[in-house]
Amino acid sequence: MSLAHSLDEQHPVHLAMEEFRRQLEQLSGGRMQVTIFPNGQLGSERELVELVQIGAVAMTKVSSLSLENFAPDMKVYSLPYLFDDGAHLWRALESDVGQEILGGLSPILLKGIGYYDAGARSFYMTSGPVATPADIRGKTVRVLSSEALVQTIEAFGGAAAPIAFGELYAALQQGVVQGAENNPPSFLSARHFEVCQYFSLDEHVSAPDVVVMSQSIWDRLSVQQQGWVREAMNRSVAFQRELWRRATDSALRDLEANGVKINRPNKAPFRIAVQKLRQSFAGTRVGELASRIEVMAGGRS
Repeated sequence: MSLAHSLDEQHPVHLAMEEFRRQLEQLSGGRMQVTIFPNGQLGSERELVELVQIGAVAMTKVSSLSLENFAPDMKVYSLPYLFDDGAHLWRALESDVGQEILGGLSPILLKGIGYYDAGARSFYMTSGPVATPADIRGKTVRVLSSEALVQTIEAFGGAAAPIAFGELYAALQQGVVQGAENNPPSFLSARHFEVCQYFSLDEHVSAPDVVVMSQSIWDRLSVQQQGWVREAMNRSVAFQRELWRRATDSALRDLEANGVKINRPNKAPFRIAVQKLRQSFAGTRVGELASRIEVMAGGRS
């Protein structure tokens, strides 16, 4: 099977995919093999999703932020401050709610296989730290093409610019945007710290990555083969979670070593700024999913 993605070969997601490949070959006794195509060799994230839909590529990784344009239930992961912390996120992903969302992709010809940790998204800026939402006001911030993420930036008083990640370095350097938001490993690996010396850990969105397979290819697998894929992915997910935790800690240390000024703002003003946005989903399918996730905070279920 072919597995393609847009990240580099040192990224925790790629390393986890290598673990998936090893585990699947081991579980199947070599009867199932995976060829991995990193670095966007076969296309952008959106292009890869479309290739998987038609079965031209077997599997890919896609951010839930991007996947919401194909599967509306994924929009719940775009809501700001939905999760209290990483433990809350994983309780939700592993719960009936998370698995229901993951299992609801067949109408768009995809089979959800598992979630990878993508950390929390925070602001990095060229002009100064973000201590309160007022520091976003009047600024243009690059975001992924996610309606809820665009609305979040607007709730903070900024303007959102959906720019391709590969074009972001130049956009920051040339002043097309004054900042962006992402997790620490991605900020570091893209070397955006060379033009943004301020990283503010407001952690406004924690949207997981989603590993998907072509539904048509999945349907051609035997029950035993499907079981091998599931088990290999479960092992890969556990591997990636630990790898991601270490990569995040390491990235923050490396960023500071490169002169980046890291601050941890009080999140309360940011939560207040997005209250109306959160309330706008009341009575909708996304709002219902969010309510089911919110009750899992603090270990509740």
